[in-house]
Amino acid sequence: MNSDTLPNDLSGYLEGLMQAGQQSAKRFDEALAAAMGVPGKSVAAGETPSPFALAMDMQREYLTQLWRFWTSAPIRVAALGAKPAIEPLRGDRRFKDEAWQAGPFYDLLRQSYLLSARQLFDQVEQAQVDEKTKLQLRFYARQFMDAISPSNFPATNPEVVRKAIETRSASLVQGMMNLIEDVRKGRITRVDESAFEVGGNLAITPGAIIFQNELIQLIEYTPQTAEVEKTPLLMVPPCINKYYLLDLGKDNSLVEYAVAQGHRVFLISWRSAVPETAHLTWDDYLSLGPLKAIEIVRDVTNVDKVHALGFCVGGTILSCAAAVLAGRGEDQLASLTLLTTMLDFADTGDIGLLIDERSVSLREATIGNGGILPGKDLAFTFGTLRANDLIWRYVVDSYLKGAPPDAFDLLYWDSDTVSLPGPMYCWYTRNTYVENKIKDPGATTQCGVPIDLSKVKAPLYVLASREDHIVPWQTAYRSTRIIGSEPRFVLAASGHVAGVINAPARNKRSHWINDDVNYIAEDWLVEAEEKPGSWWSDWSAWLKRHSSGTVPAPAQPGNAIYQAIEPAPGSYVKQKSN
Repeated sequence: MNSDTLPNDLSGYLEGLMQAGQQSAKRFDEALAAAMGVPGKSVAAGETPSPFALAMDMQREYLTQLWRFWTSAPIRVAALGAKPAIEPLRGDRRFKDEAWQAGPFYDLLRQSYLLSARQLFDQVEQAQVDEKTKLQLRFYARQFMDAISPSNFPATNPEVVRKAIETRSASLVQGMMNLIEDVRKGRITRVDESAFEVGGNLAITPGAIIFQNELIQLIEYTPQTAEVEKTPLLMVPPCINKYYLLDLGKDNSLVEYAVAQGHRVFLISWRSAVPETAHLTWDDYLSLGPLKAIEIVRDVTNVDKVHALGFCVGGTILSCAAAVLAGRGEDQLASLTLLTTMLDFADTGDIGLLIDERSVSLREATIGNGGILPGKDLAFTFGTLRANDLIWRYVVDSYLKGAPPDAFDLLYWDSDTVSLPGPMYCWYTRNTYVENKIKDPGATTQCGVPIDLSKVKAPLYVLASREDHIVPWQTAYRSTRIIGSEPRFVLAASGHVAGVINAPARNKRSHWINDDVNYIAEDWLVEAEEKPGSWWSDWSAWLKRHSSGTVPAPAQPGNAIYQAIEPAPGSYVKQKSN
């Protein structure tokens, strides 16, 4: 390798990789300084200690524990197998290698780091600030500590050192090559991209594109049963990802399952933003997206009402479109299904800490009147929510160990990013995460209609995931009070994606059911019954109860007006974003 092969922006890439940790450290330092305030006077008996006094007490306790830890280190080294002074949290895989415990140097390094992290987190918990500020402190403290973990550096990671010795430094050379390739891509490679092909082994449920405009392609899937439900089903996936999360592959596809159950399924495939669509607004996403799709599905199937399902941001878009229809006095929905969707943005979890007034104002100033939010920016934002699992793990494996990436369909989908038009993104984040307006009747006007979600009277099915770090399940539960009628709430095990994509044939995980949604969220769960396996069969049965019987399956897609343009998955989903 010579210097001519190195990209000019290598240092810039490395700087960008560390930026999250550096910015987190800066924000944490500023916030903590404000939280702790100025040094206080001595505390009289019965008075609440000052922030400064609390900080001093915590620092004294930390130094005491650190002294005890280091002075006991020789004893622990001599008495092999002695219990460590501090252990990683459950699920922390950074220190799973035996060398972190067996090697005295690495054991001391690991425990020093963990003790420092605990002291920092304890400091955050003692900060006398409002709850939102405390959430910010927790988030930035975690980001900072994740970034400086000894597992992230070659000289202090025993696995990296061992691999370099075993391969005579070939692992480090390969790691540098991996880094250079990622510099050229502008992102971290987390998956073997050669192992997957959209339309090859992903998004393979048969169907056809029957309509397209500048924003969407509409897919109608080929029936697999002699008869289909007369009331068709329209799926609205999130516009911040490719649609094929709902159609990952054979035996792991919600689309395939719904078609096999006799539903007549249509689906929106969103187009990633390009210069020609950089002007599109939130209203455009409603009118060119679900509102247009509902119109076409009703025409093709010759029905008055359709079932509509929205996932994540797709659920928010669909709900607003439903409110536009309700505001116009148009009753076109037979049911409404919302999967891990937020309508009330009062509690948004960690992602709400990244989408705040400052960040949204910056986006409004740069792309609010036209421009594109790159998909890789969105992906990095979501990655920072679980930096150890979604960023640093791959930095260590790829750049420090020189390991090839795994072949994992969900990671391939997650890396296949989608860009958004600036005006649409800015309106969405301003009116949801920052000002939380869409839940309030009349607070927003969309497509010329004052929005009131409570006017949507379609039967409602809400699915949340218990360990969701993007849409807290308690937040999703609140939708049962905001929109629809006869609400049914189901809670799936696992996270934002794994809780939703859980095919019954795989017999994994579980879900909770409680027909009474008059409880507060926590009490609902206490009274709920846990059911083994997937929630899909419960939803399909519920959907059929709100249908209008069956009809013979159509012989071909579309109708005389909306005819097949190209086979599914279509061309929009194959376009790569910048």
